[in-house]
Amino acid sequence: MPPSTTPSITTDEHWIRLPGGRLFARSWTPAGDPAGGAPIALLHDSLGCVALWRDFPEALATATGRRVIAYDRLGFGRSDARAGRPALDFIADEARTGFPALREQLGLARFVAFGHSVGGGMAVHCAAGAGRSCEGLITIAAQVFVEDRTVAGIRSAQSLFTDPAQRERLARYHGDKADWVFDAWTGCWLDPGFADWSLRSVLPQVRCPVLAVHGVDDEYGSTRHPELIGELAGGPARVEVMADTRHVPHRERPQEVLDHITRFLDNMAARPTP
Repeated sequence: MPPSTTPSITTDEHWIRLPGGRLFARSWTPAGDPAGGAPIALLHDSLGCVALWRDFPEALATATGRRVIAYDRLGFGRSDARAGRPALDFIADEARTGFPALREQLGLARFVAFGHSVGGGMAVHCAAGAGRSCEGLITIAAQVFVEDRTVAGIRSAQSLFTDPAQRERLARYHGDKADWVFDAWTGCWLDPGFADWSLRSVLPQVRCPVLAVHGVDDEYGSTRHPELIGELAGGPARVEVMADTRHVPHRERPQEVLDHITRFLDNMAARPTP
């Protein structure tokens, strides 16, 4: 076990077995008994991994008093490589494959699903499929459909990543999987067969409380995305649109995001059980 980064948080590393390889996961557990609140499970963005959450999971565990768990999807970060580009239903598929394996092998009977960007879409599917086992859903800069702004942002990133320095930065987190990671993102989202992808039919199946956080200046999606989450979610929903904020609110304005989350979880805990 690596040493705790603060006196009050214990960190642990985990390896999750899948038929296609192993997933790397890390957990941050506050001192004392965290059983009073369901653990928060983090699903990363298209180029993300556990390491790219940086110090946010520890800060989240400290602020909420809940165990926080993050994992690298297959093909990302320290998880095993995978062959071929993901199928175009990869967002729904994560809720059928990697995430259930994480829950089973770490014993997560209850959880709060938390996803950033495309991980937000995956978190929506996880919440929709888990019923009452999912006590809450938090999305940060999530996309609900393929918007022109989303496509333009990805095409702009394609140009940026012709710079070898950008590729080298990606390789620091994904090793020799970096080219696969980049192709999985751009190749899937820009595929004509993905153009009609949407969460509109899935959101009504989410019955738990929902918090949708979004930056007004997000380069990958307008505020129509959190608005749709608030309008279509089957449970009570709260939408927080943050001024002067782009696609990574939890890095740009971490304390403000933590404040939104702690208020949401406190209100969620105070709600009567149906």
